[in-house]
This record gives sequence, structure tokens and C-alpha cells, in this order.
Amino acid sequence: MTFNDFSLCSELLKALKEKGYTEPTPIQKKAIPPVLEGRDILAGAQTGTGKTAAFALPLLEILNRRGEVRKDPRVLVLTPTRELAAQVGENFSLYGKHLPYRTQIIFGGVKINPQIQSLRTGCDILVATPGRLLDHVQQKTLNLSRVEYLVLDEADRMLDMGFIHDIKRIIALLPGKRQNLMFSATYDKEIKKLCNSLLHNPVLAEVREGNKTADKVNQIAYKIEHAQKRHLLAWLIKKDSWYQVLVFVRTKHGANRLAKQLVKAGISASAIHGDKSQGARTRALSEFKSGDLQALIATNVAARGLDLQGLSYVVNYDLPQVPEDYVHRIGRTGRAGESGQAITFITSEDAKQLKAIEKTTEQTIPVTNPIGFVPVVTAS
Repeated sequence: MTFNDFSLCSELLKALKEKGYTEPTPIQKKAIPPVLEGRDILAGAQTGTGKTAAFALPLLEILNRRGEVRKDPRVLVLTPTRELAAQVGENFSLYGKHLPYRTQIIFGGVKINPQIQSLRTGCDILVATPGRLLDHVQQKTLNLSRVEYLVLDEADRMLDMGFIHDIKRIIALLPGKRQNLMFSATYDKEIKKLCNSLLHNPVLAEVREGNKTADKVNQIAYKIEHAQKRHLLAWLIKKDSWYQVLVFVRTKHGANRLAKQLVKAGISASAIHGDKSQGARTRALSEFKSGDLQALIATNVAARGLDLQGLSYVVNYDLPQVPEDYVHRIGRTGRAGESGQAITFITSEDAKQLKAIEKTTEQTIPVTNPIGFVPVVTAS
């Protein structure tokens, strides 16, 4: 199967060809046809499976078939994080580069006035985080009365981050007659509840079981004392010349501290989390993608929405508190058919949480001692 089989317009096919995309991914094969048919869908797919194109391409095609450009948005995409909003917006612009439809991206953490100025020029597609979208609604800088297509991207993450009330407020502002697309990497009771209230007779487009980890990610766990974790991480990075390693920690303070410790050990590193300014986050991501940073230290807020191609190493420096977050974290590697390594540090206090992760993923994670690592003696 090729993208030609979807009967997409020549402008979309040209943009895909320019990017070198010829064959749709499994989630695209399952999701694009029902979206083009006007059906609501519930799509289950891990990160790195091409899910953004699974809704961006058919929605752009639908707009093109309608053939009209409007000032008020007809497509509304809600995302949980600023990074994901930027990524989704960029993809709409990329795929629609030969079409006249305009995309606007709005999220918090930056000044609102430039966004207000941009929105005055109008847009057909609006990509937004829930909180900032409601800010614009309150200031009457947005008209959502003509939205015909609603996408909830990474719906499970939005619920995890406490956006359910914001989502309900936004849905109440939209026309009752619309097409709804919901994408979620995992399914739980809250997701099913939201699905039942939002979607009408949806098509289920699923390419793998909700909480399974990517097939090509090699997983291993190292037993280590808590005080030795930073020394083990530095040793691994230097020993195997790791570049572009994404390290997950539990707290913002822990992320800042570990980044400083790695820099002191001669490893270029930076932290990214919710308290960082948008400029600092964008700069750290840019340096990481270009290879100027060896290590990017992140909290769970960055577990999704980071568009990192060819990432080979993910380290769970701290185990996530929610087992499903393990799936999202290691899903940053082993993307689009590539292989990857997921390394997890296990202390004596982590046994119960490790079992919960293994139960959720239905996989056993091999636990071993790091061969060749000599514990660093530190002053008491």
C-alpha cells in the first residue's frame, strides 16, 4: 500500500514525496480511511508510529475537498504539552505546504499578545494546549463556534496531567455536530469514560495492545545503590560514548541537580521540565537534537511530544510512579522501526514498583549488576 491508495490530493502527495514518505505506517493505514469517511475514531498507538500524520493528512484532505478558506478554525487539535503542540503544528504546515490552509499554534509559557496578533489573521487549523486555549476564549480572541473536527492527541496524558475539566469546558464551547478523533497510547477507565461521552459509534484503530512496549527496544535494569546512580550514569555515558541519551528523573529539582553533576563530570547536559521557560526548553531541545548535548535530563512532562529522531538511549534514572509512564518514557527510542536501548536503575526500594511495571507491560525486565562498574567512594 502507498499513500496514493487513499486518494489524497496531488498537493499532499507532493509534500509526502518531498519528505521521502511513500508507504503509510500501520496506524495510518487503519486511521486515515475512516477519518476520510467522516467517522469518529479511537486510535491506539505508541509514540513514533506516525500517528500525527494519521489525523493531519485526512483532515487536510477533507479541508481541500471542501475548498474554502475561513478565518475561524474548523480543525481543533488539543495536546497535553507545549512541545507536542509545536510538533503537531509543524506537521500540519509540512504536509499542507502546497495547500492554502493556515495553521496556528497556541500554548502557555510564552506571552499571549503575539498569539492574539497571529490569531487575528485567522486560521483553518488550531493546535493548542487546553489552559492557554481557555485563556484566549476568556479574552474573546478566539471563535470556536465553527469547529467541525476535534482531535484529542495523547488523551491519556492529558487526563494524567489533570486536564479533564479543561477538556470538558472546551467541548462545551464547540458545536454539537462535529467529527471527533481521539488518540491514546493506553486505555484505562477514565479514557473509556471520556470515549463514551465524546465519540459517536467510533471506529477502533489500534496497532498494538495499549500498554505494550515497542518491539525493538532492548530493556535492561541495573541494581545500584541510590548514592551511586549518578556515578553509574556518567560511567555508562563515557564507557560506551553515548550521545543523545534521554534521562528521566522524578522531580524538577532532581533534574537540575543531575544535569549539574553530569556537567561537573565532563558530560554536556541540560535539564528540561515544566518550570523551565519555553525559550530554555526550546534551546535545550535544539542543542540535544544537533548533538551539542550528550544528555537531556527530563521529568515526565517531557515523556511525550518530544520529536527526537534516531534516539538510541533512554535511561530511567528514577522509576516512574505510574507504571504506564514507563511505556511512554522508553517509547522515545525504538521509533519507526529503529532499535533502541532502555536502561533502568533499580535500588532496593524499587522492587514493588518494578513488579507493577512488569505486570502492566506483561514483560519481564532482566535485572543485573553493571559489569565493570566500580562504586565511587564519596565523603560521608
